[in-house]
Amino acid sequence: MDDLKEEIAATAARMVVEEGLEYGAAKRRAVKQLGVPPRSGLPDNDQVEAAVEEYISIFCADTQPKELRALRELAVQWMERLESFRPHLGGAVWRGTATRNSDIYLQLFCDDPKSAEIMLIDKGVRFEVRSVPGLQGEMVDALSIHAMCLPLGEHVGVHLLVNDLDDVRGALQPDGRGRARRGNMAAVQRLLESDDANS
Repeated sequence: MDDLKEEIAATAARMVVEEGLEYGAAKRRAVKQLGVPPRSGLPDNDQVEAAVEEYISIFCADTQPKELRALRELAVQWMERLESFRPHLGGAVWRGTATRNSDIYLQLFCDDPKSAEIMLIDKGVRFEVRSVPGLQGEMVDALSIHAMCLPLGEHVGVHLLVNDLDDVRGALQPDGRGRARRGNMAAVQRLLESDDANS
């Protein structure tokens, strides 16, 4: 990786960890902050993720494991509540790079796209609806909730991305490095058990 891409990745990584930005937004802000010409080549997400892992190991090694665990436990609570919609955890909480500034992203797979909204309304859960790019690039509904995370003592964004049931197979395709992009509740519980064994 050339020096400029490395500098953009390192600057973006700091924003991801300290501000909870998504990779795309962090790269754009890094370019602006560094005064780099807008048409400069950007680091890919794998490069940013490597920079995030390095930043965490240097600046957050004492706090990040506990924060990640708290977020994964909160994710499991929501996955249990939403079990009928086949929830899969993705994003930084799944990959292990989350800090207290990270949001939780759950992919739901529904026969009826409105069924998740109806369930939340029935349970009295307040949420906001917006459209975001889905797994195949098409726009899907994201139901965003502010959920209390007791171990962190603050509210965390939990985003439920509503997909068609047919999309579940594509959601399980590995990334370019052969890693799972997301995992179901059993997979997340295995991560928690693995953390217990290693601590």
